Formats: sequence, C-alpha cells, structure tokens
Amino acid sequence: MHKKPTPTIRDPIHGFVTLSSAELSLLDQPALQRLRNVKQLGLVDLAFPGATHTRYNHSLGAMHVATRLFDSLFGKGDLPTAVHNHFRQAVRVAMLLHDIGHPPLSHAAEAAMPAVKELQLPKGSPCRNLDERATHEDYTLKIILDSSLTAALKHLFGDQGISPRGIAALICARPEETNIFTHNGLDYTPILKQIVSSECDADRMDYLRRDSVFCGVDYGKFDADWLIHNVVPVQQDGSVYLGLLSRALFAFEDFLLSRYHMFATVYLHHTPVLFNELLRRCFFSLGESFTLPGDIEAYLSIDDITIWHTLRTSLNPWARLIVQRRPYHMLTEHRYEGDEQESRSQPSTALQDLHARLVRQSLEPVTIHSESTLAKSPRACRDIYILTPTGKAVPLDHYVPLYRRYRHPARFHRVYVPAVQKQQAAKVLHTWIDHGHPRKQHQNNGVEAVL
Repeated sequence: MHKKPTPTIRDPIHGFVTLSSAELSLLDQPALQRLRNVKQLGLVDLAFPGATHTRYNHSLGAMHVATRLFDSLFGKGDLPTAVHNHFRQAVRVAMLLHDIGHPPLSHAAEAAMPAVKELQLPKGSPCRNLDERATHEDYTLKIILDSSLTAALKHLFGDQGISPRGIAALICARPEETNIFTHNGLDYTPILKQIVSSECDADRMDYLRRDSVFCGVDYGKFDADWLIHNVVPVQQDGSVYLGLLSRALFAFEDFLLSRYHMFATVYLHHTPVLFNELLRRCFFSLGESFTLPGDIEAYLSIDDITIWHTLRTSLNPWARLIVQRRPYHMLTEHRYEGDEQESRSQPSTALQDLHARLVRQSLEPVTIHSESTLAKSPRACRDIYILTPTGKAVPLDHYVPLYRRYRHPARFHRVYVPAVQKQQAAKVLHTWIDHGHPRKQHQNNGVEAVL
C-alpha cells in the first residue's frame, strides 16, 4: 500500500516547503494566486534586476519559517496535541495571508488607495479615522473578514477551530486584542502574534534572506538557524511571549544589522526611491481616474500587470518616465542617523534652500525624504524577552545595546533633477555650498553629503 505523497513546493531559499491538502486549496484561491503577480520589492528591480520575486514566494517562505519557530518554541508534549495542532495551523494560515492585502508594486501604490471608509470594514475592526487613506493592512483585514476568501477559510479550516477573526487577530489586531488563543488559563495570543509580526518574526527572517539572494547582495544574511534554535516561550502576567536565550544575542544583533543595512543599501536605494516618487506623482496627477477600488473583489483583480498596462498606455509624463526608465539625476544626498527631530529639521531646512535656488534657475528639482524603521513599535520590543543565564527574563530593549544604537532610523534627504539639467544644477549646487552650506558643516551636524 503506497502512502499518499505530501504536497510539496520547491523554494529557492528553504528547499522543500510542505503543505496540507487544505493549505494547498487555500493557495489556489484567487486572492492568493494574485500575489504571483505582485512583486515583493515593487520598483526595486529598476536598480537590482534580479529582484523580481513575488509576494507569493515570500508568503510560502514566511509560512515555512513560522512553522520552524513554532516547533522550536513548543516541542512534543509542551501542549496537548489538539491545542498544539490548532495553534500551529493558525500560525501557518496567518503567515500565508499576512501580505494578502498588498497593492501592486509593493508599497509604492498605497498612494492610490482610497479613504478607509470606502472599504466598509466589518464591525469590530480596529478603530481608525475613516477619512484617512487606507493601508495594505486595512485591505488585509477586509479580505480575511469580508470577501470571497472568508468563506473559503471557514470551509477549509473551520473544523479545526480556526476562524477568520482569529487569523486577522494574529496579523492586524491591536496589541490589546488578546484571549483569542488560550490554554490552561494562559493567553498564547501574544507569542503567536510575535511569530507573525515582531522584532524577531518569520516575516523578516524570510524576506531579508530572500531579498538578499534575489538582489545579489550579502547584507540580508544572518544566522537564522541559531536564532530559531534559541527561541523560548516566556510567561508574564498570565500571557506567553516570545523569548530568546542570551547565547543567541550576537545572532540577534546580526539580524538587526542585516535589516538596517538592507534598508540603507536596497530598500532605500536612490533609484527605486526616485521611481516611487514619480509613481506617486503619476497617481496624483491622474486623480480619480486612477484610484485603487474600495470594493474588495475589484481590488483583488488588480496586480502589477494591471498597473504596468495603465502606465504603458498612458500619455502622462510621469508614467512615460517610469515606463522608459528615465531616472532623474541625483544631485546630492544627505544621510542622517541622529536624533529624530534634529535629523528631520537640519537637512530639510538646508535642502529647502537648495531646492528654492534650483527653482529660481528654472530647473525642476525633486526633493525626497525617506527613512528606514528598525522597530515596528516600542511595544514590539518591550514584549520580547532575553532569557539570561540565571533564568531572568529581561525586555529586549533593556538588554541589547545595539538595539538602542539603531533605534533611530537612517534618514536620506536627496535632491534630484532631470538628467538634461545635470550640468546647470551642478553649478547651482556648488554655488550653494560656497555660500554657507559647506560639506564640512553638514558632517559636523551628523550629515554625510554626497555630491
């Protein structure tokens, strides 16, 4: 008698990724198949041509890493079999769906999202100002809780006690929404959420390695095996949180640095940053003629192919620059890593003056301020613990000096001009430097100027 083979998918990062028949059916849902045509890094491939991997690839990889984290946290016998299987399955489904609401071209197209009220989110969704622009997380909530995918989730996983609300809670719920995954008087919701989204989550562990490989850089590499091997559950005040043995501290610091360096070198590379701004201007100039729909089924029909078709058939000047890959010339770049208020004000004030000088010379500068963010939120690091050799659980931000060192994001302040204006703009730049904005002065203020 032959054993029925387990559904398996080959992944370039993790090798074999195994799936249950229910998970395979979930993958075949149109909402997930759409992610095959949503690139993980949007317009980054305009600078790193290999970066054409998709949200679909990443979702599978993140599910695999989340499973490894869960199995390292909860060994055989740590939880009753039924509870173990329930929690494990919920985490796997949450990771498969954590990017389900992402717009085409990654975060760049969020500028074309409508107000939150247009989505008509179900009652009980996290409170938001309904007039604010929607985010991909709002769309994720809507897709999970109120779309054609909702019925599929109930059908495929309802008999395991897994509900759309429970999955949404692991992905998007506010920290105070707990008591959804409980056992023996303990709330396991925090630790399950942290596997999905935290300072040491499966999302980052996959995308850093995956993006590094496909971009052809080494910055996103870290010792994932040692990190995963050293995670532990930590019980605090009736809840269970993610902990890390202190012997893995160096691996965790390397993990932090990997993310920081990937932002500095890849995600905030000056070319995709510029094209993202051109795309934003394109959306703005097209106005209501191109706004992502609030109707969720219509939204699920839109992917990168849809956006590229719109850009290619448009006579909009911003669209033509993107389609023909005609980047502006980066005239100057200032990088700052100091205090948030100071780093926003000093370079911004200086570059506003340069921008004004360029405009007075009838040039067309584009000034862009972009930044990385190391921590998802202050609470995200407080609720992760380092377990010392004496068994004491210490909050992450109290124990890891490197975390405090990189708490402030790297900020890039850049000025671009059309390529045909490069020489004339260079003259304005040097005049600006000679009249009170020398490079030395910026370096003394913590700013590195690149001319």
